[in-house]
Amino acid sequence: MDHAHMSQAAALARHLRALREARGLTLAALAELSGISRATLSRIETAETSPTAGTLGRMATAFALPVSQLLAPMEDGFQALMRRDAQPVWQDPDHGFTRRSLSPPSGRLRVEMIEGRIAPHRRIAYDAPARPGHEHHLCLLEGALSVTVEELRHDLLPGDCLRYLLFGATVFETGPQAARYVIALA
Repeated sequence: MDHAHMSQAAALARHLRALREARGLTLAALAELSGISRATLSRIETAETSPTAGTLGRMATAFALPVSQLLAPMEDGFQALMRRDAQPVWQDPDHGFTRRSLSPPSGRLRVEMIEGRIAPHRRIAYDAPARPGHEHHLCLLEGALSVTVEELRHDLLPGDCLRYLLFGATVFETGPQAARYVIALA
Protein backbone atom coordinates (compact mmCIF):
# COMPACT_ATOMS: atom_id res chain seq x y z
CA MET A 1 0.00 0.00 0.00
CA ASP A 2 1.52 3.35 -1.00
CA HIS A 3 1.87 6.31 1.36
CA ALA A 4 -1.00 8.32 -0.20
CA HIS A 5 -3.40 5.37 0.11
CA MET A 6 -2.31 4.74 3.71
CA SER A 7 -2.88 8.42 4.53
CA GLN A 8 -6.38 8.31 2.97
CA ALA A 9 -7.22 5.10 4.86
CA ALA A 10 -6.11 6.69 8.16
CA ALA A 11 -8.15 9.85 7.46
CA LEU A 12 -11.22 7.77 6.63
CA ALA A 13 -10.76 5.69 9.80
CA ARG A 14 -10.51 8.83 11.99
CA HIS A 15 -13.57 10.36 10.29
CA LEU A 16 -15.73 7.25 10.77
CA ARG A 17 -14.75 7.01 14.43
CA ALA A 18 -15.51 10.74 14.92
CA LEU A 19 -18.96 10.27 13.31
CA ARG A 20 -19.71 7.38 15.66
CA GLU A 21 -18.48 9.23 18.74
CA ALA A 22 -20.31 12.44 17.81
CA ARG A 23 -23.55 10.44 17.83
CA GLY A 24 -22.70 8.94 21.22
CA LEU A 25 -22.59 5.41 19.80
CA THR A 26 -20.46 2.59 21.07
CA LEU A 27 -19.01 0.10 18.60
CA ALA A 28 -21.61 -2.40 19.83
CA ALA A 29 -24.46 0.07 19.20
CA LEU A 30 -23.18 0.89 15.70
CA ALA A 31 -22.81 -2.84 15.02
CA GLU A 32 -26.45 -3.35 15.95
CA LEU A 33 -27.62 -0.40 13.80
CA SER A 34 -25.52 -1.32 10.77
CA GLY A 35 -25.46 -5.11 10.86
CA ILE A 36 -21.64 -5.00 10.72
CA SER A 37 -19.73 -6.92 13.37
CA ARG A 38 -18.16 -4.96 16.20
CA ALA A 39 -14.77 -6.50 15.34
CA THR A 40 -15.00 -5.34 11.71
CA LEU A 41 -16.02 -1.83 12.77
CA SER A 42 -13.06 -1.71 15.15
CA ARG A 43 -10.66 -2.81 12.39
CA ILE A 44 -12.11 -0.14 10.06
CA GLU A 45 -11.72 2.57 12.70
CA THR A 46 -8.09 1.63 13.28
CA ALA A 47 -7.39 1.49 9.52
CA GLU A 48 -6.46 -2.20 9.77
CA THR A 49 -8.94 -2.88 6.97
CA SER A 50 -10.71 -0.80 4.38
CA PRO A 51 -14.51 -0.93 4.25
CA THR A 52 -16.16 -2.52 1.23
CA ALA A 53 -18.81 -0.71 -0.82
CA GLY A 54 -21.54 -2.69 0.94
CA THR A 55 -20.08 -1.93 4.36
CA LEU A 56 -19.96 1.79 3.54
CA GLY A 57 -23.57 1.57 2.41
CA ARG A 58 -24.65 0.00 5.72
CA MET A 59 -22.66 2.58 7.70
CA ALA A 60 -24.20 5.41 5.65
CA THR A 61 -27.66 4.07 6.48
CA ALA A 62 -26.82 3.77 10.17
CA PHE A 63 -25.53 7.37 10.23
CA ALA A 64 -28.31 8.61 7.86
CA LEU A 65 -25.65 10.18 5.64
CA PRO A 66 -24.81 9.65 1.98
CA VAL A 67 -21.68 7.58 1.31
CA SER A 68 -19.99 10.74 0.01
CA GLN A 69 -20.17 12.22 3.51
CA LEU A 70 -18.46 9.13 4.90
CA LEU A 71 -15.69 9.63 2.36
CA ALA A 72 -15.53 13.40 3.04
CA PRO A 73 -12.04 13.41 4.63
CA MET A 74 -10.65 12.36 1.25
CA GLU A 75 -12.03 15.52 -0.33
CA ASP A 76 -10.90 19.12 -0.16
CA GLY A 77 -13.20 22.10 0.46
CA PHE A 78 -15.49 23.52 -2.22
CA GLN A 79 -13.81 24.12 -5.56
CA ALA A 80 -15.60 25.33 -8.70
CA LEU A 81 -13.32 23.35 -11.02
CA MET A 82 -12.37 19.77 -10.21
CA ARG A 83 -9.46 18.62 -12.35
CA ARG A 84 -9.32 14.87 -12.90
CA ASP A 85 -6.11 14.43 -10.92
CA ALA A 86 -7.72 16.18 -7.92
CA GLN A 87 -10.91 14.07 -7.90
CA PRO A 88 -10.95 11.73 -4.90
CA VAL A 89 -10.90 8.03 -5.77
CA TRP A 90 -11.95 5.24 -3.42
CA GLN A 91 -11.48 1.56 -4.21
CA ASP A 92 -13.08 -1.63 -2.96
CA PRO A 93 -10.71 -4.30 -4.33
CA ASP A 94 -12.85 -7.11 -2.88
CA HIS A 95 -15.68 -6.16 -5.24
CA GLY A 96 -13.60 -4.79 -8.13
CA PHE A 97 -15.24 -1.41 -7.55
CA THR A 98 -13.74 2.05 -8.05
CA ARG A 99 -15.60 5.24 -7.11
CA ARG A 100 -14.36 8.60 -8.43
CA SER A 101 -16.01 11.73 -7.01
CA LEU A 102 -16.35 13.85 -10.14
CA SER A 103 -17.94 16.69 -8.20
CA PRO A 104 -17.45 16.16 -4.48
CA PRO A 105 -20.36 17.37 -2.39
CA SER A 106 -20.44 20.80 -0.90
CA GLY A 107 -22.68 22.37 1.70
CA ARG A 108 -23.67 24.91 -0.95
CA LEU A 109 -24.52 22.47 -3.77
CA ARG A 110 -26.98 19.55 -3.76
CA VAL A 111 -26.07 17.50 -6.83
CA GLU A 112 -23.09 15.15 -6.70
CA MET A 113 -21.67 13.26 -9.68
CA ILE A 114 -19.77 10.01 -9.34
CA GLU A 115 -18.04 7.75 -11.84
CA GLY A 116 -18.23 4.09 -10.96
CA ARG A 117 -16.33 1.14 -12.39
CA ILE A 118 -17.21 -2.45 -11.56
CA ALA A 119 -15.10 -5.41 -12.70
CA PRO A 120 -16.66 -8.37 -14.55
CA HIS A 121 -18.73 -10.95 -12.66
CA ARG A 122 -19.28 -8.82 -9.58
CA ARG A 123 -22.27 -8.09 -7.34
CA ILE A 124 -22.56 -5.14 -4.99
CA ALA A 125 -25.66 -4.94 -2.77
CA TYR A 126 -26.90 -2.10 -0.60
CA ASP A 127 -29.60 -2.91 1.95
CA ALA A 128 -31.08 0.58 2.19
CA PRO A 129 -30.38 4.15 1.11
CA ALA A 130 -28.66 6.54 3.46
CA ARG A 131 -31.64 8.86 3.02
CA PRO A 132 -35.05 7.55 1.94
CA GLY A 133 -36.12 9.16 -1.33
CA HIS A 134 -32.54 9.86 -2.47
CA GLU A 135 -32.68 10.81 -6.19
CA HIS A 136 -30.36 8.91 -8.57
CA HIS A 137 -29.71 9.30 -12.32
CA LEU A 138 -27.38 6.56 -13.59
CA CYS A 139 -26.02 6.62 -17.16
CA LEU A 140 -24.07 3.58 -18.34
CA LEU A 141 -21.01 4.61 -20.37
CA GLU A 142 -19.36 1.24 -21.11
CA GLY A 143 -20.10 -2.45 -20.69
CA ALA A 144 -23.30 -3.94 -19.36
CA LEU A 145 -24.85 -3.48 -15.92
CA SER A 146 -27.91 -4.86 -14.18
CA VAL A 147 -29.31 -2.61 -11.49
CA THR A 148 -32.05 -3.95 -9.23
CA VAL A 149 -33.98 -1.21 -7.45
CA GLU A 150 -36.36 -2.49 -4.80
CA GLU A 151 -36.69 -5.89 -6.52
CA LEU A 152 -37.19 -4.46 -10.05
CA ARG A 153 -34.27 -5.42 -12.30
CA HIS A 154 -33.05 -3.09 -15.07
CA ASP A 155 -30.52 -4.36 -17.64
CA LEU A 156 -28.53 -1.40 -18.96
CA LEU A 157 -26.46 -1.02 -22.10
CA PRO A 158 -24.16 1.89 -23.02
CA GLY A 159 -26.09 5.14 -23.27
CA ASP A 160 -29.04 3.93 -21.17
CA CYS A 161 -30.09 6.15 -18.26
CA LEU A 162 -31.92 4.83 -15.21
CA ARG A 163 -33.63 7.37 -12.95
CA TYR A 164 -35.12 6.50 -9.58
CA LEU A 165 -35.95 7.65 -6.08
CA LEU A 166 -34.39 5.20 -3.69
CA PHE A 167 -36.33 3.91 -0.71
CA GLY A 168 -35.12 0.29 -0.42
CA ALA A 169 -32.40 -2.11 -1.45
CA THR A 170 -30.31 -1.88 -4.63
CA VAL A 171 -28.01 -4.37 -6.32
CA PHE A 172 -25.42 -3.66 -9.03
CA GLU A 173 -24.30 -6.70 -11.06
CA THR A 174 -21.95 -7.20 -13.95
CA GLY A 175 -21.65 -10.23 -16.20
CA PRO A 176 -18.67 -11.04 -18.42
CA GLN A 177 -18.07 -7.33 -19.13
CA ALA A 178 -16.92 -4.64 -16.74
CA ALA A 179 -19.18 -1.61 -16.38
CA ARG A 180 -18.39 2.10 -16.25
CA TYR A 181 -21.10 4.59 -15.41
CA VAL A 182 -21.78 8.08 -14.16
CA ILE A 183 -24.37 8.62 -11.47
CA ALA A 184 -25.80 11.96 -10.37
CA LEU A 185 -27.17 12.08 -6.82
CA ALA A 186 -29.45 14.81 -5.52
